[in-house]
Amino acid sequence: MHAMQYEFTLPADYDMGLVRSRVARVGHALDDWDGLGIKTYVMRERGVNGSPVNQYGPFYLWNTLEGMNRFLWDGAFQGPVDDFGRPAIRQWTGLAFEEGTATASAPAYAVRRRQPVPDGVELASFMADAVAGTGRLAAEDGAVLAAAAVDTRAWEVVHFSLWEHDGPKAEGDLFEVLHLSAPGRGRLPRGRQW
Repeated sequence: MHAMQYEFTLPADYDMGLVRSRVARVGHALDDWDGLGIKTYVMRERGVNGSPVNQYGPFYLWNTLEGMNRFLWDGAFQGPVDDFGRPAIRQWTGLAFEEGTATASAPAYAVRRRQPVPDGVELASFMADAVAGTGRLAAEDGAVLAAAAVDTRAWEVVHFSLWEHDGPKAEGDLFEVLHLSAPGRGRLPRGRQW
């Protein structure tokens, strides 16, 4: 499993209805993308649910690097680049994935928490804690799924979870889910990734 996210931070007075309309128009394009586990079309709106910014930030869990590369280099990614500009893309190697207690529900919210890996920690223990945290999140009432991944260049763990309701039991940035494409969700490897 490979995680990926890019974000477009938009002006404070940006009409976020335009983002909603865009996703309603094109969100289905990846509903059957080969190699994609899930793509979550998420946004934050300034002043809503504590967000300090207007932001559109799709989050992906890939089953294959070929599927990700085809998305990035065969033209599909050009659409958001043309609409919003070329963003920096964060990428993480998968640590864990779990289906949640509300796995059959449509997600309404997502939570993303980025956590630095401190200097001097025992890496195996730290990553095992991240895996255990994924299981704890998935076991919470209303959790649709939970994942954790690590960027070994920046030494950062990302925790990502989807929720059926607006009161998720997770810490981090809260996003509204506009659409979920999940063609390979059933093929995402469960549990620890090593």
